[in-house]
Parts: sequence; C-alpha cells; structure tokens
Amino acid sequence: MVADNAKREGRVHLACGRITLAILIGCAAWPAHAGIFRDVLASVGLAKPAPKPDASDTPPVFPRQGFACCNLHYDGDWVSDGNYADLPMIPAGTPIEVLSYGRQRAMVKVDGRPMRLGHDYGRDQETLNVWVNKIVVNEDPRPRIASYPPAVQAAIHASKVMVGMTRDQAIVAVGYPLTSENPSLDGTMWRLWRSSRGEYQLNFGPDGRVASITGDDAVTSQAIYHPGN
Repeated sequence: MVADNAKREGRVHLACGRITLAILIGCAAWPAHAGIFRDVLASVGLAKPAPKPDASDTPPVFPRQGFACCNLHYDGDWVSDGNYADLPMIPAGTPIEVLSYGRQRAMVKVDGRPMRLGHDYGRDQETLNVWVNKIVVNEDPRPRIASYPPAVQAAIHASKVMVGMTRDQAIVAVGYPLTSENPSLDGTMWRLWRSSRGEYQLNFGPDGRVASITGDDAVTSQAIYHPGN
C-alpha cells in the first residue's frame, strides 16, 4: 500500500511538472510575455530577478512629458525593448507622456494614443525606470537630428544604419541595443535585430563611428541605408 501511494504521488508530481513546463514554454512563445516567463523562473530560482534600483535610479514622477529618444517600433499598443525595425515606427521626437508603471511596463500616451512600453529582455541589467528614462527623454532630439549630414538624416528617417554613423546617430536610427546582449555602449561591436530572427552587427572603429555592418545578407540588405537608393 505504501509503495502504491508513493507511485501515485510520483505520477502526480510528474504530471504537475509537465503542466508547469508546458505553461512556461507557452509564455516564452510570445515576446510580450517573455517578462512573465522570466518572473516565473526567478520565483523558483531558475533565473535572475530584476535588478535593484541604484543611486541614480530616482523615483519617477507622473505624469511626465517627454519625447521618443529614437525611432521606436510597436506591435499593437506594445513597444518592446526588442524594438524590431520591421514593425511600424514611432519617429524620434514624437511626444510621449509617461502615466504610470506596472509590472515591467510603463503606461504611456504616444502623441495622445494610449500605449505601453514593455521591458521584455533587459531586466537583469537595468530597472524599468532606467530603461524608460532612456526611451523617453526630456529634450526633443529633432533639432539635433536636423544638424546631422543629409545622408544620416535620411537613414534615420528610414530607421536604417550606415557606415560612418556615430553611436548616437545609430541609436536615434534604430534604438538602443539590447542591454541583455550588449553589456556596454562603448563596446566595439553591437548586436542588433531587425526582426526576432534577423540579427546584424555594428562594428565601430577607433573613431567611434560605424566601420562595418555585418550579418546575413538578407538582414543587412534591409538594415543598411544606401544613399541614392
């Protein structure tokens, strides 16, 4: 009898484990739910929890008026830190009002339209507040963009990159590289994604400008701006 009970309990635990695994895999299948997946894993010790705020991570004040730091891309009402450039675009400088924070997301109005900023991938490296403060800036970047060379301006308007861009210009064009994959903006190479599977790399020279852009031809052909084309 004891052995039979033990076997039944073992089968129950195995079934529960399989159900839990199926739920976790299901959550991971959608980028917008990747944060939920991470939180569940963290609760059972299988992933790192979100980083604690540091001294520079000052408490937010709502509502806060600002501007899109760079070209942002959205799926429905969701703007992810993945910022895939094959999605519809919110141009750099678009007015954004930050209304409140939720669980790894910020409720905002983008040019009056209700949307959400989702901190999906970079939670281990920076807090939601730090990320939102990078994305929604106090100073309108459009006058700065207007001071760039015409070809760079055209690349930015197309949300593409080109050889010769500075780091700042590349950020305005395609957004911040994922902190989960790029520990420092000072690195000589940034890993970026045009889509969820379309990775390419920006390689910087000693002068801090893009020296080359590498990756699969099908991706780089879409990511690189060629003046005159």
